[in-house]
Amino acid sequence: MLQIEEVLTRSQLKKFVDYPNQLYRNVPQFVPATYADDLEDWDREKNPAFAYCEARCWLAVRNNEIVGRIGAIISHRANEKWNTNRMRFTQVDFIDDKEVSAALFGVAEAWAKEKGCDEIHGPLGFTDMDREGMLVDGFEHRSMFITYYNHPYYIEHLTKLGYVKDVDWIENLLTIPKDDDVCKRLKRFSDLSLRRYHLHLAEAKHQKDFIPLIPAFFRLVNLCYSPLYSTVELSEEQISRYAKKFAPLINPKLSAFVMDENNEMIAMGVGAPSLASALQKSHGKYLPFGWARMLKALYVNDTIDLLLIGVHPDYQAKGVNAIVMNKLLEGCHAMGITKAETGPTLELNSKVLSQWKGFDKLQHKRRRCFIKKLQ
Repeated sequence: MLQIEEVLTRSQLKKFVDYPNQLYRNVPQFVPATYADDLEDWDREKNPAFAYCEARCWLAVRNNEIVGRIGAIISHRANEKWNTNRMRFTQVDFIDDKEVSAALFGVAEAWAKEKGCDEIHGPLGFTDMDREGMLVDGFEHRSMFITYYNHPYYIEHLTKLGYVKDVDWIENLLTIPKDDDVCKRLKRFSDLSLRRYHLHLAEAKHQKDFIPLIPAFFRLVNLCYSPLYSTVELSEEQISRYAKKFAPLINPKLSAFVMDENNEMIAMGVGAPSLASALQKSHGKYLPFGWARMLKALYVNDTIDLLLIGVHPDYQAKGVNAIVMNKLLEGCHAMGITKAETGPTLELNSKVLSQWKGFDKLQHKRRRCFIKKLQ
């Protein structure tokens, strides 16, 4: 008999967070999230998003075995900003059994109606910094550590339950150019923009040198990403939290912080060597050896994950992005990195997608935010 149990205890939460590791244990494309970070996301004392969010999560259990999970979030700040009345579903996984998926979405939708919501959409997280979008194409490719992986049958289940496409994100796999003409042209555009607009790159020899810049980096993220789908600006408390998460990933060779003549940040780009293999081997856990594997991956790798890139609105369409791309390209050459994987980019975000013109690229994944109107 199938039962839906609300997650109310620490023990249940650990099972909720660990369930994907069990469901996908024999799937080579699956990359686990960092277990400790996922636990912290649901901790009302540690996640500042609970200042404006309500959230609940449930497990589907049959014969004492977990067969599915789902979380639900009401972001009051997002609803206010976008003039919507929506609930988000999040961290949803289930076996290929329509009774299970129907029961999971049924409990989330019931809570949404109870709270007066008229739509439910997802998968989305508490903020735009969290994983979002359900994979709908590219199942044969390994996931990134910042994205979900899911079985293809999820799409059929959601369609049967009345969910339709709201927006899509796409991901590209890039080959790092080594052609002298391509590299020289990018360097020329970079130098021209630096001179024309009196800009400079923040200098750093060590990771710790970037730490003072991280708050300004996230404030620029707030500004650049504000118009994008369902985003909510990060609070100072959230910036502090994400700064601690991102700081260990920053490599001076693979990061670019562009400053104006007043030393204000006007553009940025952060990449990190792929942690996918390290997280797979450690099942997303830091202990006992996960931290060592991740540390090695940060310095010995052939692939970079392009995490965040942005240019202040006042400097967009002026070639400033060439400064960021040239810096990252030089870093890839120095570290022997041959491939770059972009994080999910909204399919209509032409400003970001146009940056990859001239690169040898493969659009290898697509993920979707589904939506359903509640009766």
